[in-house]
Amino acid sequence: MLPFVCFAGVCVAAENSFDIVSKIDLQEVDNAIHQASKEIGQRYDFKGSLAEIGRQGTTLLLKAEDEYKLKAVTEILSQRLAGRQVPLKGLTFRPPESAMGGTLRQEVELQQGIPQDQAKEIVKILKGSGLKVQVAIQGDQVRVRARSRDALQSAISLLRDSSLDFDMQFTNYR
Repeated sequence: MLPFVCFAGVCVAAENSFDIVSKIDLQEVDNAIHQASKEIGQRYDFKGSLAEIGRQGTTLLLKAEDEYKLKAVTEILSQRLAGRQVPLKGLTFRPPESAMGGTLRQEVELQQGIPQDQAKEIVKILKGSGLKVQVAIQGDQVRVRARSRDALQSAISLLRDSSLDFDMQFTNYR
């Protein structure tokens, strides 16, 4: 039996919904950067060499003397982020580029919000699944509505099992 909501004497079937978002906790990213920087400062293979990690807004900046050290910095940072439950799918690594003094610099974008093309991909998957859900793109998030909670659970399960290459969280489940 469906739950009903009544307003001013009019009763309608209640709809359930959830939002699909992609947000990275910047405080956890800062904590991971601090831990990674501390480890880099203590490691023997980095003694006397340039290796830095910083954050400006939603962009991480990695600097190192050569490709080997840049790769090591990336691995250390990835381990620290994973340890703090920051999803690595939410990171977009740009190609390394030469910087001043013969060093290498690499930018890493943190995904905040679902871009339009990825939101359309989510809608396409849910529409093609045959589930009785309504999907709407709302800015940088996607709202999924259905009368039954089972349909919503099936939609979440379908999206988790899909081969989407970006991070998503399911929030505001009601």
